[in-house]
Formats: sequence, structure tokens, C-alpha cells
Amino acid sequence: MIDMYCSHSNATVPGSPTDILALLTEPDAIARWAPIPFEVMALDGRRLEAGSHARVAGRLAGRSVEFEVDVLRASREHLELVARGPICIDVNYRLRPSGSSSEIEASIGVEGRGLFSRMLAKATEALLAGGALRMSLDRLGRELRPALAA
Repeated sequence: MIDMYCSHSNATVPGSPTDILALLTEPDAIARWAPIPFEVMALDGRRLEAGSHARVAGRLAGRSVEFEVDVLRASREHLELVARGPICIDVNYRLRPSGSSSEIEASIGVEGRGLFSRMLAKATEALLAGGALRMSLDRLGRELRPALAA
């Protein structure tokens, strides 16, 4: 049996899609705004880009977990990646310019197979739906403000 959950959130943040993509793909910055806290253990290259692979570790539902992350797409308008571990997490960020700001449409799908994985997927979805995804977009916007002022 497979349980699948999906969370969505939108925000308007300062900067161009290029500015936002820079923060979406820079490992040190990601750790500051990501909806699920984690540490990058290994990364092919200096930043996330299409075709790159990373290994990350963090805590979900009080448990230590590790994920293998594959970046499927990283362009001016779109970042798409999949993280595979005890659960599968599909991440999509779509970017559109809006005057001097940009609109971000974030979507995170969570899938669990087996009893433990389904429980972990449900807990992760509850975290995201409970505001973690929205708050991460707010943190992303705060990260951009000082960088744009410099």
C-alpha cells in the first residue's frame, strides 16, 4: 500500500527568478530556509543543478533520516528534485516574474510505502500542511532582502 500526500503554497518575494533560483540551489542557503531542516552530507558540484546528486540528513518525526537527492530540473523558471529515503519527497518550485518581485508556487509531494514509511509520510505532510511550507517561503523572502540591498 502507498500513501501519497501533497502540500502547496504560493508567495511573492523580492527579486528576479534568477535571484530566487540562486538561493533555491545554494546548499548553505537551503539549510536556512528549507521547510524540513537537514544537513548536506555530500553534493556533486558546488550547487544544485540539473543532473546533480546530493546526500542529506535530518530529522523527521523525531527520527534521524537520510535521503539521496536527484535534481531533475534547475532553470530560471523551475526547480524540480526528488529525495528518496524512508519516504519519497517530490519538490517543485515554479518561478514567475512579477514587477520587481517574483511569484513562487511551491509543491511538495510525500509518498510512503509500508507501515513505518506511511506513518513518516503522514507526519511530514502534517508538518508541511501545518505551515512549514508557507514559513519556508517567508524565510526565503527574508533571505533575499539583504542580498538585493547590497
